[in-house]
Amino acid sequence: MNPLWLGIDDPGRLEIAFLTRRTIRLQETLYRPARSEQSHEVSCEICKGNRLVCVQNSSRCPVFLRAKSLVDIEKVVGKTEFFGASPPGVFLGSYGYPNLLAGPLVPVLQEPDPSLLDAPDRWLDKSIDELIRYRFALVRGKSTVRVQDARNPGKTLSLVQEIVMSETPTDTELVLKKKPYVRINLLTRSSPHGPSGVVERLSLASNPDVPRQIDKVVSDTDLPANEGAQSLYRNGISQQHIVRMFSIGLLGASRTRRLVPTEWSITAIDDILAKDLRSKVSDYPRLDEFRLFSARSVGNNVHVLLLPTSWMFEALEGWLTGPRPEVFGDYELNRGRKDYPTNIAGAYHASRLPVLEYLNKNRRQAGAIVFLEVTKEWVPLGVWRFRELARRALTGDPSRFINLEDALGEAWKRLLIPYRNWAEASRLLSYYKQQSVLDRYVSS
Repeated sequence: MNPLWLGIDDPGRLEIAFLTRRTIRLQETLYRPARSEQSHEVSCEICKGNRLVCVQNSSRCPVFLRAKSLVDIEKVVGKTEFFGASPPGVFLGSYGYPNLLAGPLVPVLQEPDPSLLDAPDRWLDKSIDELIRYRFALVRGKSTVRVQDARNPGKTLSLVQEIVMSETPTDTELVLKKKPYVRINLLTRSSPHGPSGVVERLSLASNPDVPRQIDKVVSDTDLPANEGAQSLYRNGISQQHIVRMFSIGLLGASRTRRLVPTEWSITAIDDILAKDLRSKVSDYPRLDEFRLFSARSVGNNVHVLLLPTSWMFEALEGWLTGPRPEVFGDYELNRGRKDYPTNIAGAYHASRLPVLEYLNKNRRQAGAIVFLEVTKEWVPLGVWRFRELARRALTGDPSRFINLEDALGEAWKRLLIPYRNWAEASRLLSYYKQQSVLDRYVSS
C-alpha cells in the first residue's frame, strides 16, 4: 500500500499509523455505551429502561416534569441570545459519529457560582432537585463537527477549546439560530442536560484563565493523550476538567488529536488514570486486614470492601428501582482486564479508580469488592455519583476485621438488597474463598 494514500510521506511510519488507527477503533469499542448499559442507567418509572419514550415525548418523563417545576424554562429560554459565565462546560454527543454535535454549556439563570453547574466532585451534598436544576439551567449550543476537526478547528470549535482550557468560568455570548429545543436528555454516563439549539454565533466576553500546567500539556504536540491526562491529574487538575479537554481534542500528539463524545471520554479518563495507578499499586505490600468503607447520597449507597490479597477488583451494581432487586457485576484479577466490563460498564471504571487512588496514597496492595446500590429515590444523573461516593467513603475511617465472615456480616447489615443476591452475582467472593483453602492446604 502506498503510504501517501494515508497522508504519510515516510514508509517507516506506515505501521505506526495502522497501529494508531487500530488502537482508536479498539477504544471506540471499549468506551462506547452499550445497549445493556443504557437499559440500566437511563431508566425511570415511566420508560423502564426504554429510552425512546423520553426521546419521543419528554412531557411523559418524570425527570423532565421535575425540572420544569424547578425552572420556569419556557420563560428563560424563549429567546435566541444568551449571555453568561460558562462553568466552563462543553458537551459532545455521540449521535452520528464520526460526525458530532459539539458546543458550550451556557447558564440561562444567574448563579452565584457558575462553576458548580458542571462540577460533579462538588455535588454529593446537594439535593437531587438542586442537581436537576443545575443541569436544566444550562443551554447547550450545537455545531456539527468531525472528529478530526480537533487538529484544525474552525472558529466556533476553537473558541470552545479556549473555554474548556479555562480553570474558571468564562463570560460567553451564545447566539442560536432558533429558540432552544426544550427537552431533558438522560444519558448513560454523563450528567443530564436540557435545552439546546444550533449555534449561529459564539464569542467570549472575558479572557479564559488557563493554568500553566494545562497550557504546557496542550502546547506539547508530541505528548500522547494518556500521558497528558496523567500529567494533569498528578498536578491537581480536576478529573472533570481533564475529561472536557480529552473530549474537545486538546490532548495527544498533533497528528492523532480528535474529538471524543463526552460519554466515552468519561470512561476513557477513568480507565487511563486507573491503569497508571494499578501499575504502581501492584508493587506495594499487601494489606494485612479487611476494611469496609461506606457512603450514601443522591439515592445511591456505596460500600467498599478491601481484602488482604494481591490486586483484584469487582464492582457489583444492585438496583432497587424495579419490581424485584437485581444485581450485576464485572471483575478483574491481578493482571487487569483488556475487554469491556459489559454488565455494568461505565460504573465499573468509575468505582475502580477511587480504590486505586486510596491504595496508592496508602502504598498498599489489596483486593476490592465495591457494592453499588441504587435505591428507589434515584434519578439518572450519570456515573460520576459512584466515583465521588467511593472517594468519599474511602476518606472516612473504615471498619476493620480479621476475617472475611465478620466483614461480610457487617456489609450485609448496611446493604438494602438481600445478601443472597450479592453473593450469587459475585465472582471474587468464591474465588477468594477457594484461594484461601488452597493457601491453607499448601502451607500445611
